[in-house]
Amino acid sequence: MSILRATAAGLSDLLASGEVSAREVAQAHLDQIDAVDGSVRAFLHVDGERALAAADAVDARRAAGEDLGPLAGIPLAMKDIFTMTGAPTTCGSRILEGWIPPYNSTITERLLDAGVVVLGKTNMDEFAMGSSTENSGYFTTHNPWDTTKIPGGSGGGSAAALAAFEAPLAIGTDTGGSIRQPASVTGTVGVKPTYGATSRYGVVAMASSLDTPGPCARTVLDAALLHSVIAGWDPRDSTSINAPVPDVVGAARSGDVAGMRIGVVREFGGEGYQPGVEQRFAEALAVLEGLGAEIVEVSCPNFEYALPAYYLIMPSEVSSNLARFDAMRYGLRVGDDGVNGVEEVMNLTRGAGFGAEAKRRIIIGTYALSSGYYDAYYGSAQKVRTLISRDFDAAFAQVDVLVSPTTPTTAFTIGERVDDPLAMYKADLCTIPSNLAGNCAASIPCGLSPDDGLPVGFQVMAPPLADDRLYRVGAALERELATRWGGGLLDQLATSPAGAYLKVGDGR
Repeated sequence: MSILRATAAGLSDLLASGEVSAREVAQAHLDQIDAVDGSVRAFLHVDGERALAAADAVDARRAAGEDLGPLAGIPLAMKDIFTMTGAPTTCGSRILEGWIPPYNSTITERLLDAGVVVLGKTNMDEFAMGSSTENSGYFTTHNPWDTTKIPGGSGGGSAAALAAFEAPLAIGTDTGGSIRQPASVTGTVGVKPTYGATSRYGVVAMASSLDTPGPCARTVLDAALLHSVIAGWDPRDSTSINAPVPDVVGAARSGDVAGMRIGVVREFGGEGYQPGVEQRFAEALAVLEGLGAEIVEVSCPNFEYALPAYYLIMPSEVSSNLARFDAMRYGLRVGDDGVNGVEEVMNLTRGAGFGAEAKRRIIIGTYALSSGYYDAYYGSAQKVRTLISRDFDAAFAQVDVLVSPTTPTTAFTIGERVDDPLAMYKADLCTIPSNLAGNCAASIPCGLSPDDGLPVGFQVMAPPLADDRLYRVGAALERELATRWGGGLLDQLATSPAGAYLKVGDGR
């Protein structure tokens, strides 16, 4: 198998045996970026020289007999919301164009300490606001399955890089589905860990009570290996949980669901759900039942209010967090001609630097927090958030995990929903409740929709700090489906006429 089509776990074995070098692995992926990213447009910034230097350092350590971890020498695509010294961090926004942070995020540090080779920074919806990566201040990323389709958002760049075989691993953040929804529509694996289980230090804030960094990969085991590296307590993050990281790698290697009770969320289905999505979801349920799981229906009645509650809480936190981009300390500065006062420079800069969606959410959030409206809007939304958490508690008292489609539809056409924000927001209908409650959730590929031949995602939700359950269920489903398909879902893309431009053959 080619370097490009190998999993991160497979590459780790090849590196440990000396069959390939970290430099060879890094160069193969840099060559793939050069070859296909003109069509996919997953990356905002690629630093080949730095990546190769990092790979050479891993090779030198291995040659010296140093005991290295499983991800040493494995390339990774980093969402451009994580700070990294010597590399631009723009959050997909013009207001931060050219900003080079003076410090690393905790997750960046953990990746570098593990010997991970960071290839570059991936495109995203501006400040993680969007479900399609069309809100980037730079360009739109395309879905490798069909470049006329969106790759999801806000982390569409990371998911597209995986699906285009530009990197075996990626990192993202999930505020309302920004890891899981792109994973669903690109046929990749995306995990939102328990809130507080992964550090937010050095992750540019969008909505602080919701933002959750997490792993993105092509297989469940690869995601687990990455999860185990980035998770864990961080004293620099006040919301970080000081608790042991669940054995997610062991769970991914096990994949045993016999005796598990799996709850199907009654409220996630029916009108508005694409028939092909529901068909593949039902088939995945049958697979799990055949593996010994018990399938039961569970009602979470307040989930229907999650979308409106989220779109009051999230913009309110956006309004607060984005106030720091004021042209006074860093980033873009417009109108500083010696004539305009400070307030006018701020107005001109924010007007020029923020895109339409960022402005929309700032305005909504500012209104929701304003005097006389706070209790009616933001306060009421927080009460709904509590009800949603109680629904999860009641459900998890009955079952081990909850499941649903990750998204109601497959990838939609670029431009199709740009002028309809509500239709765009509905892409996160199934993912938002887990962000509001803070529990963990993941999206696993469960096939191609018979409607359009595009990937469908299967969402698994588990209680807080029970992240290992996501990997048990995900690995069981992945293993059984791969047996039926004759390989992973992305193997079908790599060998199909639609994916011919990706150039991922079997030879090295």
